Amino acid sequence: MKHLPKHLRQRWRYLAVELETWPDASISEVEFQRSLWFAAQNLIGDVGSAEAELRVVSFAFGDGAGSALVRTRRGAESLARAAIACVDSVYDEPIRVTVGGISGTVRAAEEKYLGGPAEATEQESVAFRNESRRAVARNGRLDVEIDGTFVGATRLDTT
Repeated sequence: MKHLPKHLRQRWRYLAVELETWPDASISEVEFQRSLWFAAQNLIGDVGSAEAELRVVSFAFGDGAGSALVRTRRGAESLARAAIACVDSVYDEPIRVTVGGISGTVRAAEEKYLGGPAEATEQESVAFRNESRRAVARNGRLDVEIDGTFVGATRLDTT
């Protein structure tokens, strides 16, 4: 079977997505893909999600931060951005999802929007609510561990 000529092939766009959650969360590519499909189906319905055809092409996640490359059909970028914005949790793990940019090729999307160095994280001990507690610091923000869960804080919240 012959391939279609280039002018008849489906055109794709690639969305660079940044992910952030609590430091102890673990999220897999399959779980993120499923949450993305559910968000698209709930927002734009079966027909709209079939039109957008969202697919996770690459995925990297660790220590509460990561990135993903999501493929969508050309012309459905606004539907894809809206569906991605609706993802607020992955299997009961709250998550922050941000679209960094859109590109026509995987390589350009990775170089332009995902090529930067990973955000540095460090663990330290801070005084929070008059007790010494373990915290994970990321770019001026702190995730303070209290009773097995994390609370978001800033340097000004600690004493």
